[in-house]
Amino acid sequence: MEDAKIVELYFARDELAVSATREKYGRLLYSLAERILGEKQDAEECLDDTLLALWNAIPPEKPESLKAYSCKTVRNLSFGRLSRNLAKKRAANSGVPLDELEASLSDGLSQARFSDAEFGIVLNSFLGKLRPTARAVFLKRYFFFDTVPEIARDLCMKDERVKSLLFRTKKKFIGFISEKGEDKQ
Repeated sequence: MEDAKIVELYFARDELAVSATREKYGRLLYSLAERILGEKQDAEECLDDTLLALWNAIPPEKPESLKAYSCKTVRNLSFGRLSRNLAKKRAANSGVPLDELEASLSDGLSQARFSDAEFGIVLNSFLGKLRPTARAVFLKRYFFFDTVPEIARDLCMKDERVKSLLFRTKKKFIGFISEKGEDKQ
């Protein structure tokens, strides 16, 4: 079923919208939640929470891309759950690839210098300047949390090429964010 038709079902408050979303994007959303949370039960609960959140948000929201909107929702809910889980366990190692970016940005160039909306604009601007391959690698790693071997397989590249692209793109991102932070002041 087309995304526009599913969104229409949400607007009509037809429960078929939820089952259509689960059928079309359930595996993707579950996979994303599991990569963030690392536990199957938490990922399944997060998927259910995502479908409920979509039901509650559409309408009034009318996403242009149901896939992107659903992925953003599951990521936000997964990170919230991860934060609660880590607080309960007092665990320091989440295994989330964003730790790689945070470590790179730890020299004072962190997201904290920007509001969430500003950071989103800066990130989108950065991604728009990348070559398609570098953008795909960056998004697969830091948005979809794919491993280096998975990215290499999906993009028909060698692991070392992926690592190299990630290293260089991360370095460019640090420079870009630093420049934008200075412009802001």
